[in-house]
Amino acid sequence: MKRVYTRTGDKGTTGIHGGGRVPKDDIRIEANGCLDELNAVIGIVRSLLPTGDAWQDLLHTIQRELMVVMSHVATPCDAVNPNPLSAAELTVRCEEKMDGMTAELQDNGYFLLPGGTPVSAQLHFARTVARRAERRLWTLHRQDAVNEDILRFINRLSDLFFVMARMEMQRQNWTEEKWQEFAYKRKL
Repeated sequence: MKRVYTRTGDKGTTGIHGGGRVPKDDIRIEANGCLDELNAVIGIVRSLLPTGDAWQDLLHTIQRELMVVMSHVATPCDAVNPNPLSAAELTVRCEEKMDGMTAELQDNGYFLLPGGTPVSAQLHFARTVARRAERRLWTLHRQDAVNEDILRFINRLSDLFFVMARMEMQRQNWTEEKWQEFAYKRKL
């Protein structure tokens, strides 16, 4: 790429996979913008972790898959996307990682305030961006089908980042800030 700017978007449209153009505020572009933001937040988390940290490989793999996911989101369902999607496999890997971490976590029974260590706070931020991306993807899905593996993957990512945020607090021996006990526990 010789230049970053192309001037083709100066009138408020952007290109999508397959050669079409859509308004820059089209739901497809909004969904991809959320996924791009999520990828950037994951990059921040990785930059805060030591080089050999056990989470580096998982987060790097997630970032790479998010790039593939974005290419699929940028592709209307009637066009072909040549990028192989492994979201289903990665969803299972995320679930396995969560199961392992959850087994080590103390049950808290409370809604938690996001924060704590810088890594935990950024993981909570990643969780909220993943939730927003998921909402935008479901809006797009009602207009133009999104691969259901993608929808499951993004849903699972928000759960993973929540569990990782809690695990980070435990790894650093920080106390989680509790907001309010879960309603079902207050009734007991």
